Amino acid sequence: MRRVIAFAAVLVVLVLAWTNASFLDERLAFSGHMALHLLVVAVAAPVLAFALAGTSFDPSPRLPRLFAPLPASVLELAVVWGWHAPAAREAVALSGAVFALEQAGFLLAGLVLWLAAFGGWRREPMAGGIVALLLTSMHMTLLGALLTLAPRPLYAPWLCLGGSALGPLADQQTGGILMLAVGGAVYLAGGLTLAARLLAEGPLRPEGGTE
Repeated sequence: MRRVIAFAAVLVVLVLAWTNASFLDERLAFSGHMALHLLVVAVAAPVLAFALAGTSFDPSPRLPRLFAPLPASVLELAVVWGWHAPAAREAVALSGAVFALEQAGFLLAGLVLWLAAFGGWRREPMAGGIVALLLTSMHMTLLGALLTLAPRPLYAPWLCLGGSALGPLADQQTGGILMLAVGGAVYLAGGLTLAARLLAEGPLRPEGGTE
């Protein structure tokens, strides 16, 4: 029942966030865009994955190649960095359809990665899941640092309107700080959770081995 409630709650939050006028207006604010991005990949995707993992609705045991942890991590990297390219950000800000495509890509890539790491709680790919989540934490941290420490805006000023008190550079830096504080931390926590589970289960014995 808790899984059903979590699944339904996340879907409601996503629908409200995607349809709320203030969020849509903030396609022109980088910090608002980043907050929505992190809501999708660092909150919604893992909660949905945990709600599905180990149930009959978990696709990862049936499609192990599609849900291999390391390729899933590479997919997440390509999606996240690709949509943060200046040309892609401009397209998202100008088109509701492209915005929808971006958000769907974030959710799908995040869900694939989290299910690849946690789906079915299979022991064998746990090490791969740990590496995949830690690599994702690293590239999220790198992107956040790039956005925060850049000496000038990486995007056109109209793409970083921010609030009334924020200029383009400050808006970009705020988005970078959000990425550092949330994006990197959530994936790091996921990797450490898997590592703790693997250590708790002890060494893997060969099949047919004796106690």
